[in-house]
Amino acid sequence: MAIQWFPGHMNKARNEIKEIMPQMDVIIEVLDARIPYSSENPMVTTLREGKPVIKILNKADLADPKMTQTWKDYFEQESGVKAIAFGHDKAAEVHRINELCKKLVPHKVGADKQIKAMIMGIPNVGKSTLINVLAGRIVAKTGNEPAVTKAQQRIKLEDGIMLYDTPGMLWPKVENENSGYRLGATGAIRDTALEYEDVASYTAEYLLHAYPELLKARYKIDELPESDWEFVEMAGKKRGCIRGGNQIDTYKMSEILINELRDGIIGRITMETPAMREEEEIMVAGLRAAAEAKKAAKEEEKKQRRARARKNRR
Repeated sequence: MAIQWFPGHMNKARNEIKEIMPQMDVIIEVLDARIPYSSENPMVTTLREGKPVIKILNKADLADPKMTQTWKDYFEQESGVKAIAFGHDKAAEVHRINELCKKLVPHKVGADKQIKAMIMGIPNVGKSTLINVLAGRIVAKTGNEPAVTKAQQRIKLEDGIMLYDTPGMLWPKVENENSGYRLGATGAIRDTALEYEDVASYTAEYLLHAYPELLKARYKIDELPESDWEFVEMAGKKRGCIRGGNQIDTYKMSEILINELRDGIIGRITMETPAMREEEEIMVAGLRAAAEAKKAAKEEEKKQRRARARKNRR
């Protein structure tokens, strides 16, 4: 599913971030622990210019704890990167972020010094909630929908840290179709920008493979079907999603599946692994190279046509 949802305020935010980035000491990137790869904005890597980064695996209380640890270890293989899991069950640990900031930029620690930290993340990863916990007061508007924060603000934290908040920002085009589905499933993009049944089909296919026992328990199905759409229909029948003519209402069941995934009702689920990330990045690189080659071939064809036209005019 190709995603191109880049409202004007996001483009404005990108330009503002680029302008003040040189002043920053450390970047705090908030990710969704259920989709650490798909919620990782590639523009952050470009914009941060090699500055140290703390990756917050947020909503960890909704994610598979074993996979969260796997992702933390994976991210910390990169120099200058620290990772921490955070969720409602780990709220007491949030102030470790301050300690990590000081460890990453020890030269900025002191009575007369200030650490400038920029917090970034895609829409609906829980960035505003995290900021409010860090600040110990309500300073950021929260909401269970993407793109609530529309402008930058500065928040003074303890330990001499000035936090620069930024609007939730997707990148202009999500090239990886798998990431598009995962972003849709977890609610990082507005529901009006996606097809529920397509997203539910993708989600069901993954869960049948990765978390079959959770599906059996939640939807009271003893023997799971092989295909994603058979599961949607079977679960829809169990839930009484029936419309006229005794037909199963697959749209209603798709809504139920996606909403129960988002709310953690099915169970603690992570929808991607580091191995999947590496495989998909190779795939995307191949698609990008093929698209560039196709574009170059078209340009060459135009050039040859123009050359032939000039020759014929002589």
